[in-house]
Amino acid sequence: MTDNLDFTVAIPTYNGESRLPELLERLQNQLYTENLSWEIIVVDNNSSDNTAKVIQTYQKNWQCPYPLKYCFEGQQGAAYARKKAVAEAKGKFIGFLDDDNYPISNWISAAYAFGEKYPKAGAYGSQIHPDWEVEPPENFQRIAPFLAITERGNLPLLYEAAKKLLPPSAGLVVRRQAWLESVPEKPILTGRVKGNMLTSEDLEMLAYIQRSGWEIWYNPEMEIFHKIPNSRLQKDYLIPFFRGIGLSRYVTRMVNIKQVYRPFALLPYMINDIRKIVLHLLKYRTKLKNDLVVACEMELFLSSLISPFYLWKNGYFKK
Repeated sequence: MTDNLDFTVAIPTYNGESRLPELLERLQNQLYTENLSWEIIVVDNNSSDNTAKVIQTYQKNWQCPYPLKYCFEGQQGAAYARKKAVAEAKGKFIGFLDDDNYPISNWISAAYAFGEKYPKAGAYGSQIHPDWEVEPPENFQRIAPFLAITERGNLPLLYEAAKKLLPPSAGLVVRRQAWLESVPEKPILTGRVKGNMLTSEDLEMLAYIQRSGWEIWYNPEMEIFHKIPNSRLQKDYLIPFFRGIGLSRYVTRMVNIKQVYRPFALLPYMINDIRKIVLHLLKYRTKLKNDLVVACEMELFLSSLISPFYLWKNGYFKK
């Protein structure tokens, strides 16, 4: 086995014993990879279930020409799990799949081909279709992209830095060289863990890659289905989820702005957040209590406004 492979599939997982088997079956049935050298790495992010046993069972019966590896990351948080995956990966490209992301049969070949075709692409996201356990509310499409649903048409798209839009980490492929050159050893955001609801650690990582001059793309040929259980459509999941995105916003907004200019950049952001809150109240104040989508949007706007103060008060800038 060479030290340099074409591709690594990295699966960060937390308590994924029930979800991993279907994903591993899908990866065993990938097409058009005969001429690629690749591997699968499962990063167990401090699971308390039988994740390790599930992988050991698969390893015992593994008949594929590409290896299935397992490693453990005890420090909880998606950013730590991804960092561990990059440290262990031997692929030129690293494709991240969450344990509830199920790729179509040519995902790996499409991912590798895209990276070779676009040498300036430091990272590129998949087309992500929702696989709802139950049908969401009618107006849910307004907030669906926050649940890593990305259906942006059938042509490749370049994410322009000025538009402040980046793909989610589900189904994201990163050029290992771009990560190693761009992503700092200790990011500010580390991902949701018990007692810490901050999220958007994937956007922070991508912003660093973009800042270093690499391109970020959307590749519709890489299709995955994201299983979304009913529990993720409930208020007690969604409100803290949107709060976490909002409270993280200052970091993702400021990555590409030099330290000295940040106080000046903050003011227009805050004015815009206040504008959104006022307009939202004027338009939906009667629906705030009973409409889940309206409540989530309001939570996002309010949390975005207080983000810099929350982060400062909780010592995030000392890291």
